[in-house]
Amino acid sequence: MANASLVVKPVQDKSGINDFLKVPFAIYANDPLWVAPLFLERKDHLSLKKNPYFQHADAQLFVAYRNGKPVGRISAQDDRLRKKYHKDGVGQFGFFECDDDGEVSAALFGAAAEWLRARGFSKMQGPFSFSINDEIGVLVEGFDTSPNMMMGHAVPYYDRLIKAQGFEKAKDLLAYFTDNLKPLSPVLLRILKRAAASNQVTVRPLELKNLKTEIKIIMQLFNDAWSQNWGFVPFTDAELAKLAGDLKLLVTGDFCAIAYVNGEPAAFTVTLPNLNEWITGFNGSILPFNWVKLAARVLAKKPTTVRMPLMGVAKKYQDGALGSTLALMVIDAIREAHIKRGVKGCEMSWILEDNMPVRHIIESVGARAYKTYRVYEKAI
Repeated sequence: MANASLVVKPVQDKSGINDFLKVPFAIYANDPLWVAPLFLERKDHLSLKKNPYFQHADAQLFVAYRNGKPVGRISAQDDRLRKKYHKDGVGQFGFFECDDDGEVSAALFGAAAEWLRARGFSKMQGPFSFSINDEIGVLVEGFDTSPNMMMGHAVPYYDRLIKAQGFEKAKDLLAYFTDNLKPLSPVLLRILKRAAASNQVTVRPLELKNLKTEIKIIMQLFNDAWSQNWGFVPFTDAELAKLAGDLKLLVTGDFCAIAYVNGEPAAFTVTLPNLNEWITGFNGSILPFNWVKLAARVLAKKPTTVRMPLMGVAKKYQDGALGSTLALMVIDAIREAHIKRGVKGCEMSWILEDNMPVRHIIESVGARAYKTYRVYEKAI
């Protein structure tokens, strides 16, 4: 018989959203490596009006309460855009956080599965918070360092709780890190010099004054380069507009690079400052005085670490030597810029575990896999 003190409720109002957002704070209260997300940013992410994801998807948030106290959370989502590209009967879950309590996790996954079954799904996969283009996966290796921006942290028992509900691994994703931001090896430098000398390939930074056009170029390359990747879903025009706005606030042009072959866009990379460096210690809030601290940190302190969330090479070049050269050229372009500004480390994430060509390129510039994130699935 289920414990009467445990109940899972769908989030239906502001109070429920606040409870949903508060759940991780108790779970990570004694974990110095966890970085609390900003409440304002997370509320925008959950907002039907402010997050363009909801233009093509529906979602339901759930909170588990024991004796009236929030002790777990989960989401279930129905992404119509994903269904257009993947006709596999898969519905998604996300935002899973929970006490080390099998009864609570069972109740949460049961609520999410019931919501998905009612919408005709036969399989459940996640976590995606909300989509594959957002934060995904559960950390299963690499608990000894803080997460980079837009990458999750976790407690080690999550893998056990999720498997206990009948889930199996669908895919592992790797985060690479390099704290060796030095010039490339002589062999790689010779390859790049030959490519540059041919005048066939050119590389340039992002032009912020033409940001909307630049973002379109990058996303056309992304949608082409990633189209055959596991779980791929393209960015929509509204999501591109939001990305452009975010980039304008966060980066200068040399945080990104675009490569051309005979004048045609052929490869790109995007890096972002690790905002977690700036919000550590804020406990999720920028009010009443943390906004002053944040402004001071941004103005006074350049990031010591960055993250490369996006990198791609046009599909027609991916199987040849030119594809590897293009990837190295855009990586080297932003590497040089970050060396000059004093950046000490770069995370490259995430990379599919079986994407060996990209893994080899990243490892060739001195990066090492240091975190593993897992996506799970099961029939429902």
